[in-house]
Amino acid sequence: MIATFSSLSVPNYRRYFTGALTSNIGSWVGRTAISWLVLVELTDGSASALGLVTAIMFTPQLLLTAWAGSIADRFPKRRILLITQSVLAMDSIILATLVLTGHAQLWMVYLLAANDGLSNAFDNPARQSFVSEVVPQKNLPNAIGLNSASFNAARLFGPGIAGLLIELLGTGYALAVDSLSYVVMITCLMLLREKELHPAPVVKGRGGTREGLRYAWHRPDIMILLACGLIVGGLGFNYQISNAVMSTEYFGRGAGQYGIVGSMMGAGALAAALWSAGRARPRLRYVLGGMFGYVAFNLLAMFAPGFGWFVAWQIPAGFATITVMVTANTMVQSATSAQMRGRVMALWGLVVMGVTPLVSPIVGWLGDNIGPQATIGFGVVIVAIGLIIVTWTIMHHDQLRFSFDPHRRGWLRLERGTISEDIDPGTTR
Repeated sequence: MIATFSSLSVPNYRRYFTGALTSNIGSWVGRTAISWLVLVELTDGSASALGLVTAIMFTPQLLLTAWAGSIADRFPKRRILLITQSVLAMDSIILATLVLTGHAQLWMVYLLAANDGLSNAFDNPARQSFVSEVVPQKNLPNAIGLNSASFNAARLFGPGIAGLLIELLGTGYALAVDSLSYVVMITCLMLLREKELHPAPVVKGRGGTREGLRYAWHRPDIMILLACGLIVGGLGFNYQISNAVMSTEYFGRGAGQYGIVGSMMGAGALAAALWSAGRARPRLRYVLGGMFGYVAFNLLAMFAPGFGWFVAWQIPAGFATITVMVTANTMVQSATSAQMRGRVMALWGLVVMGVTPLVSPIVGWLGDNIGPQATIGFGVVIVAIGLIIVTWTIMHHDQLRFSFDPHRRGWLRLERGTISEDIDPGTTR
């Protein structure tokens, strides 16, 4: 248990973690409130409108993430975060004010979602790579795991808090809580002691984005992990739409019950993140096993005979999904040189979130025209096919091999490859 929270012994990381946890909880409250606002208050249960909001929010990341990663390597990351978090805070305050005063319209939500997406395009690569500057290199895998634990603890509490706030006070107050959380994050960033940070060398000159692409392209280990991130995070992570549509349209539940669905998924995701943080070394078998779990548990949720069963299956589904994302993220960051980390993590953000503008409208259309279950089925089919392709690629790549070693715990390991089952967190190439 001590190893799970070892990075919290670093004072700067404690401050950063406090701000990130508060901000993440606020963000999940805000996301849940926006989903409810669009699906129930501004439309008559339109999954397409909800999918369009998600698409608009993530379109800037599709277009700008690679350049934003270069920016993260060329300028101080804390300064970037202070700017982006301030913009996100203002957007949240504006939307909360519009809802509280009864002036919110769907086009306004679209407009603010676009501005949020623009800010997040620069925020995500800076935030992902900034962790390595807050803790020593030996603590990096643990810090990445705790960051994910923070995100998923927020997923655990945020939707439930949002549901209660919406039922008791209204959607506008839930959005106001999101606004306050950004203030806490900005304050914690300002309180970091600059002398205790471990800044990466600043990249100078042009061509940084192309160098990042070339670097990843010539690293089969990173490309495989990016592919796993794309399959599960980019194409399969449609819970914001599927959970909302299944809860409200398929099972006919209200805001409180919808919040419980997200909280139960958050419970499984938090368990996975803490489990990942407590492991000394990330292993590829957990990535592939998590992909299999995603398919199995989401398939069970898709055909759940009642709302209780649907909620129950969110726990293992969340565990499997976040096991993939945290393990692959940790392996990518640990295997990337400090000078390239911002650009490589921008690629990670691109594959995990940048394709959302292309996927969300499809998922929303499936929900409106085929049925709510189709919003889950889309991800199940995609991840199942992706798992087969990734496994086949590893087994047939010259540098990537499976082998059975009866003397090691677990049946899956890799040999003669650049993806290592026992990757050294302190090694960068």
